[in-house]
Amino acid sequence: MRTKKHTPYLYMLPGVLMVLFFVYIPVLMNIVYSFFRLSSFSAESTFVGLDNYRRFFSDDVFPIMLKNNVAYCIISLIVQVGFGTVLALILESNAIGSKMRDFFRNFYYLPALISLTAVGLMFTFIYDPNIGFLNNLLKIFDLPTQSWLGDSKLAIYCIIAMSQWQFTGYITLLMVVAFQNVPRDYVEAAAIDGAGPIKRALYIMLPQAKEQLLVCTIITIIGAFKLYTEVYATTSGGPGNSSQVLGLYLYQQAFLHSDLGMAAVTGVFIFVITVTLSIIQIRVTRSGSV
Repeated sequence: MRTKKHTPYLYMLPGVLMVLFFVYIPVLMNIVYSFFRLSSFSAESTFVGLDNYRRFFSDDVFPIMLKNNVAYCIISLIVQVGFGTVLALILESNAIGSKMRDFFRNFYYLPALISLTAVGLMFTFIYDPNIGFLNNLLKIFDLPTQSWLGDSKLAIYCIIAMSQWQFTGYITLLMVVAFQNVPRDYVEAAAIDGAGPIKRALYIMLPQAKEQLLVCTIITIIGAFKLYTEVYATTSGGPGNSSQVLGLYLYQQAFLHSDLGMAAVTGVFIFVITVTLSIIQIRVTRSGSV
C-alpha cells in the first residue's frame, strides 16, 4: 500500500531531476559566476562583487542593446501576437472555404519550419544593396535604393521585419488551435442573437482563448530578449553596434572576449527582465490589475 502511494512520485523523479540539473542549478551557478572575474583560458577566478554589474550597466552599448530588444519586443507583440491573432480569427471564420483554410494554415506556418540561420542568409541576399530583391524592386518603380543592413538606422528594423515574416505564422497556428477549442454552441448562440463576426470575436472567441493568448505573449517576450541567431546571421551587431542585442553581446563576451563574468551578468539581466515581464503579464491577465 505504501509502495503504491509513492509510485507517482517515482515516475516524476526523473523529470524533476532533469529540470533541477539542467535549469535551476545552471541558473543559480550563473548568478554566482556574475560576481567573479572569470576567463575561458584560466581556472583562476577573482571575486569582484558588483563590479561586473557596474561595467555592464555603464557600457556605452547597453542602452543600444536595450532599445533594440525593446523595439523587437513591441513590434513582435503587435505583429506576431496582434496580427497573428487576427489571421487566426479569419481562418476560423466562415470567410474562406475549408480547402483554402487548410492551404493558408500551411502557408503561414511554413516559414517557422526553416532554420534561423538559413532565413538570415536568405534575407542577407534579399537586403543586398546591389543584387538584392528589395533594391531591384525599388528600381522598377524609380524609387531611391537603400543599403538596408549597412544603414545604422535601418539594420535592426530589417532584422525585426525578417523575424516577423518567420514567426507570425507560428503564433497564428497556436491561436487557431485555441479558437478550435471554443465551444461552437457559444458562437452559434451569439450569431442567433444577432452578434456580427467582430462582436463574436471580441466577446466569445478571444475571452475563451485568453490562456493561449497569454502563452503566445510570454513566448514572444522571452524570444525578444534572447534574440541572437537572427542578428548573428545578418549583421553580427553592426554596422558599428547599431544592431547589437543582449543575446549576441552575451555570446561575444563569453567566446570572443573571454569575459565569462560579463557574460554571466548579461544572462542574469535577460533572466530577470523576462521573468519580471512574464509575471506582470500573468497577474494582469488573471486579475485585471498588477
